[in-house]
Amino acid sequence: MSGMDVRHRDGSGQQQAGEWVELEIGGMTCASCAARIEKKLNRMDGVTATVNYATEKAKVGYGGGVAVGDLIATVEATGYTAALPPPPAAEAPVQAPAGQAPDGELTTLRQRLTTAVVLSVPVILLAMVPALQFDNWQWLSLTLAAPVVVYAGWPFHRAAWTNLRHGAATMDTLVSVGTLAAFGWSLWALFFGDAGMTGMTDSFRLTVSRSQSGSEIYLEAAAGVTAFLLAGRYFEARAKRRAGAALRALLELGAKDVAVLRAGGEVRIPIGQLAVGDRFVVRPGEKIATDGLVTDGTSAVDASMLTGESVPVEVGPGDRVTGATVNAGGRLVVEATRIGADTQLARMARLVADAQNGKAAAQRLADRISAVFVPAVIVLALGTLAVWLGLGEGAQAAFTAAVAVLIIACPCALGLATPTALMVGTGRGAQLGILIKGPEVLESTRAVDTVVLDKTGTVTTGSMALTGVLLADGVPEEEALRLAGALEHASEHPVARAVAEGAAHRVGDLPAARDFRNLPGLGVEGVVDGHTVLVGREQLLRERSQPLPPELVRAKAAAEAAGGTAVAVGWDGRARAVMVVADAVKPDSAEAVRRLRELGLRPVLLTGDNAAVAAAVAAEVGIAAEDVHAEVLPEDKVAVVRRLQSEGRTVAMVGDGVNDAAALAQADLGLAMGTGTDAAIEAGDLTLVRGDLRVAADAIRLARRTLTTIKANLFWAFAYNVAALPLAAAGLLNPMIAGAAMAFSSVFVVGNSLRLRRFSPLAR
Repeated sequence: MSGMDVRHRDGSGQQQAGEWVELEIGGMTCASCAARIEKKLNRMDGVTATVNYATEKAKVGYGGGVAVGDLIATVEATGYTAALPPPPAAEAPVQAPAGQAPDGELTTLRQRLTTAVVLSVPVILLAMVPALQFDNWQWLSLTLAAPVVVYAGWPFHRAAWTNLRHGAATMDTLVSVGTLAAFGWSLWALFFGDAGMTGMTDSFRLTVSRSQSGSEIYLEAAAGVTAFLLAGRYFEARAKRRAGAALRALLELGAKDVAVLRAGGEVRIPIGQLAVGDRFVVRPGEKIATDGLVTDGTSAVDASMLTGESVPVEVGPGDRVTGATVNAGGRLVVEATRIGADTQLARMARLVADAQNGKAAAQRLADRISAVFVPAVIVLALGTLAVWLGLGEGAQAAFTAAVAVLIIACPCALGLATPTALMVGTGRGAQLGILIKGPEVLESTRAVDTVVLDKTGTVTTGSMALTGVLLADGVPEEEALRLAGALEHASEHPVARAVAEGAAHRVGDLPAARDFRNLPGLGVEGVVDGHTVLVGREQLLRERSQPLPPELVRAKAAAEAAGGTAVAVGWDGRARAVMVVADAVKPDSAEAVRRLRELGLRPVLLTGDNAAVAAAVAAEVGIAAEDVHAEVLPEDKVAVVRRLQSEGRTVAMVGDGVNDAAALAQADLGLAMGTGTDAAIEAGDLTLVRGDLRVAADAIRLARRTLTTIKANLFWAFAYNVAALPLAAAGLLNPMIAGAAMAFSSVFVVGNSLRLRRFSPLAR
């Protein structure tokens, strides 16, 4: 993607206008590589860049005469490759991320690892077990170790040489210098020292030997370190692919072809040829090709792969459907309303990919450390060598301690700490219908203590529904529903539709009404099954000499005080019932509020409705009366959020409408219901794909869990290096043990991140 207008923040927090582009970066082997590229790009005038080691992508904002070609040239001049992502294939509107190692690269890595393991195991055994050391065993060790160091370790040496030519040092520099130094020392000892003599024996030690002789060889260290680091890199690459598996699965959900209605028949075409306005057929079991509007047929649609909602949703003419969901029931005819990159699936994928390319504040600190870490380690290794020589410990011991310092210090874990957790966390969120826009969102969830809930469409359904039937003495409820529902079915008024739908749901098929008449401002009248029926305001029935009996007057007043709309019903000359219609509270809203409280959040209800309606809804879902803000104009919602913030609260806002967009943007954390408007979704930090408020609690839980994982990863990476470097410098770590520990630290960080795949939602 490129050429879009965007705003970036520079290092001072100021915003710069310009265009942005996403580049695929090749040749990175550690976090310090990413830091180098990022530093070079950011030195260019008008450029703001973020380079992610785990996804192998750079997101670059540029302007001021800088072209994409200049950006690519800068990356290549730094010693790496850069390219624009390939254009989306015709059948797939969004390209899968290239951050994960392609299969070919994994295959090559696996071949090198297999070679290293097969050849280095005998070398290590011969060095560690004196009983296995036959005459001239050391020459067999050299024969086996040489291919490991040269062939299997070639990626480290090649990268180190490339970096050296550009005046830089990275993790590969440490590994290459360390293993070649150990191998070179062994060659010297074998050919010029005493180590090549027949009958020479050696013993393995966890610490550095203080021996002054030239009989020590470190072939097991050179081969073992190479094998351990290759194993770490291989499992890291595999884990990175697993971390991005959720996003790849999301991208692969879409249909590949579609049956379009043309000239009275069906024509099957590739999905890339579908146009807005085309009508296409979806048979039972098929995926819906793209976002659209049902024009014919009824069915149940399984949207679990997009929303996490396990129960299929009934759809019929006039209902909207989403591409990549599965038609679980009857035949549907759908008119395409969005195609390609505009579909909900494509937008979800972009949100997830953007989030995975971001960096949390803690990771930015880690990157800065990684950028200076490698040069600092080289200085420390030289210092270790000098100190040991100065203390008279001998060149061999000094050299071994310096090699251990080089190998133990590789900062891979620092570079993987945030990206892998972000990839897994955002991918798992996508599977559950939770879209996290970026790592800064994770930081916000930790501090949030107040959650503002928009009422209509968030806590309530957003549409009128029949919530109560009040009856005069001796009147059967089924008869009242049947007669009122049949008459209201002929009306287009929202209240009438709510009565008709509620009645049909409770009693089944409704009879037809005859002689229907609409009485503007009052109600409707007509004949149903031979009964003359009136439905409307109490005034209408009073004018027809059908006053409500006292018990219905009291019940109607109570219903209206609770925020409902009361509709009087009379037939055959007498008032007999009152239908209560209201914007119904969603069945899961009370449970959602309880879960938000369990997360330490204080729920606040915000609505433009009158105070009576707001109070009734708040009481039903468990929100305190003092935390209700009613009769708030759309433009004043922002003011309410600001007022709460001025009281020292950190505010999350949940909303779904255009009038919520400004408040979502103002809040410290905006949660947009995916069933709402595009404006609300764009303004939110978290998008909840389905309209279940309980998912808001799950979203905050997942975001907090991801942030906790990032912090645990960074703590491990920092603690590991801080603890291990002094041990290595003091001669307490054999280089091979140092290599194994370094590889384990990276695998541990990635493995810890993968635990997020097991995150279980409470909303089902």
